[in-house]
Amino acid sequence: MTALIEAEHLTRYYGKHCAVNDVSFALAKGEVLGFLGANGAGKTTTMQMLCGNLAPSAGQIKINGFDLLDQPKAAKLSLGYLPDTPPLYKELTVQEFLLYCARLHGIAKNSIPDSIKRAQERCGLTEVADRLIANLSKGFQQRIGIAQAILHNPEVIVLDEPTVGLDPIQIREIRALIRELGQDHGVILSTHRLTEVQESCSHVQIIDQGQLILNETVAGLNRQMDTGTLQVLTRLPSDINKLSAIPGVNSIESISANRIRIHHSVTANPAEHIAEQIIAAGWGLQELTPVKRSMEDIFISLTKEHREL
Repeated sequence: MTALIEAEHLTRYYGKHCAVNDVSFALAKGEVLGFLGANGAGKTTTMQMLCGNLAPSAGQIKINGFDLLDQPKAAKLSLGYLPDTPPLYKELTVQEFLLYCARLHGIAKNSIPDSIKRAQERCGLTEVADRLIANLSKGFQQRIGIAQAILHNPEVIVLDEPTVGLDPIQIREIRALIRELGQDHGVILSTHRLTEVQESCSHVQIIDQGQLILNETVAGLNRQMDTGTLQVLTRLPSDINKLSAIPGVNSIESISANRIRIHHSVTANPAEHIAEQIIAAGWGLQELTPVKRSMEDIFISLTKEHREL
């Protein structure tokens, strides 16, 4: 699979402060990469370097095969960017603003009407095309920001905190749009919202103090969330010795007379055998629940480990 973005050993200093330290990654078509980190971790600095708004102190960026420093115009033709605050002219209508953006992008004159129509349809803006941007909700303004980023149908779309300040319904709509865009493009989504990554992304990277501390698929991250623990509640006390003999059970922790926590091998989940044993013995199974670490737990644990190194 051809990489749409290849970032190698990116480093950026502000004076003596190293904001981004030796960051490398790649992005392919069909991937939505969640770039996750606490405020001040280096996310926005990295986004600005990827978009050519900020030169790296060291390292190389290729977009669709073009070096961003050596061939900036060719590289940026493949790039759509939504900064954390959408760059809108609110005294214009949606149609007028997108026409202006289409000209900035250098879209051929005879292709502009179709490009605007396609972007408006994809972003759900057709019905508000003739309304002033100033009179639209923040959710619609965010959609306009995304529309200007995809007008020229770029291979790579970079979105910096696209759902900040939106209500839950607007957030859901923008996440659905991001997933849809990810089918035909490569998308980088910078965020500090953990749920955003789970809902919208195929891959996740965590940056902390300017360094990448995780590069993983979301499926792989979900596997890490499985702690290999079951919480069990029975009507009568269970025989811990009998349950301990079940293959795959590593240890059992007694919480109360009728509640236990069973730690087991992640690869060999003995939940079915445990349920069968409890039912056959007549102990009265009332609850058997897998205990999972949240994404927040993983994020906090990784950043804590990194800062203690």
